[in-house]
Amino acid sequence: MLVDFADMKDKSDDNDKRIDLSKALRDDLDQAERNHYEVVVFTHVDADHVKGSSSFFQFDHADGYKDDSRAVINELWVPAAVILEKGTSGDGRVIRQEARYRLKQGSGIRVFSSPGLLDDWLEKEGINPSDRRGLITDAGQLVPGYEKYSMGVEFFVHSPFATRSADGELLDRNKDSIALQATFRSGGSDTRVHLFADLTHDVLDDIVRITEYHGASDSARLDRLKWEVFKVPHHSSYLSLSSEKGENETEPIPRVGKLYEQYKTESRPILVSTSKPILPDTDDQPPHEQAATYYKRSVREAEVSGSYVVTMEYPDESDPQPLIIEIGSGGGTVRKRLISGIGPVVSSPTPRAGS
Repeated sequence: MLVDFADMKDKSDDNDKRIDLSKALRDDLDQAERNHYEVVVFTHVDADHVKGSSSFFQFDHADGYKDDSRAVINELWVPAAVILEKGTSGDGRVIRQEARYRLKQGSGIRVFSSPGLLDDWLEKEGINPSDRRGLITDAGQLVPGYEKYSMGVEFFVHSPFATRSADGELLDRNKDSIALQATFRSGGSDTRVHLFADLTHDVLDDIVRITEYHGASDSARLDRLKWEVFKVPHHSSYLSLSSEKGENETEPIPRVGKLYEQYKTESRPILVSTSKPILPDTDDQPPHEQAATYYKRSVREAEVSGSYVVTMEYPDESDPQPLIIEIGSGGGTVRKRLISGIGPVVSSPTPRAGS
């Protein structure tokens, strides 16, 4: 499984330390003796999550994207917003066209949405919406086909989700990103990994509020907020914590604070920032120093202190390398010995989470 793809390296710039992602993933596929991914997830279609996709992957909707050198996607996962998108271009548009093609064909795709959101679009395409229900997974559900006791991993969907009035009327919808909790089962123990894309603090607030509401009658539902490893949203932007950056440290709004403080493991929690190095506050764009200060404190204050890892600082800012987290019976551990290539999110015999 691969979650998002953005080949951002400027290959003409010798000082650009970002990885040649296409080459690294091709090497990884070659090592695994395969040309395909079981699943590729595009959490949303912003350029920094999809750049270069139209050159790397095989897409079935047009002959120009088919050749033996391209990586095959057995199942494509997208939020409903990708299907309904009207103004996208470039790689995002190619992904939209592929998602539409697969949904119309009725195979090779999973869409994350409330069941009725795509009804109008499907009907305009001459498709009975009930014939596609099995390809749509709503927030609050497990992704079908994955079971942690038999397959070693399951996926719980946090977003996108709908809000409803007291009488059940659909009022509004977060359309931006797929947010998942992946639970890995290894050695009789569970390790929970949050993959929260670029969600903002208001959406995270709703995730906690909605999950705690359901947790009042189903205590197991609260486990969906718990984590041992957390890919922090939006590259350590302060807007994933609060509307206020803060002078020295971003103070999260209360429910978001609970997510990082109350629901984290107390034994070596790991926060991962997929971002540039954390620098003194000079830029409106993430990462933000104030947010990083909060994240560092939140894992430091666990009973057994954890870590906040920035991908472009690991293991050293002058020579960043792929970050690999091994998941075993003792939870997640940052692998100290570097290996070539980037690991997929799920592999065997030992599950690995790659950033």
